[in-house]
Order: sequence, then C-alpha cells, then structure tokens
Amino acid sequence: MITKEMTINEILRAYPETLPVFQRYGLDCHDCQVADFEQLEHGATVHNVDVDSLIAELNSNISS
Repeated sequence: MITKEMTINEILRAYPETLPVFQRYGLDCHDCQVADFEQLEHGATVHNVDVDSLIAELNSNISS
C-alpha cells in the first residue's frame, strides 16, 4: 500500500506500473533529482496536486 510518507522513487521502484499515474498528474518524478528524498505528499503539494486523489489512484493502480 502506498502512503504519503513514502518517497517518490521508493514507490516507483516497488511499483513501476505507477509511472503513468504520476505522468497523468503532471509529476515527471522519475526524472527529478530529489525523487529519492522527496516524500509523495511534499511532491504533490509542490505541484498543486491533491495528494489524497493521487494516493487513491496509485493504490488502485497497484491493486488491479
């Protein structure tokens, strides 16, 4: 299960199938230098993305 405390790269390494979700939200995090250190909640906030919606879609994507 993905949580807002996880780092972006932690999510992408564990669940590479989530990359299209990040891209739909305008989060090209796989190219970002801080993705190893940035928590999902912070990255979403910086990009004006609703973190709860993002987490819901990410978790839906991995449970499919």
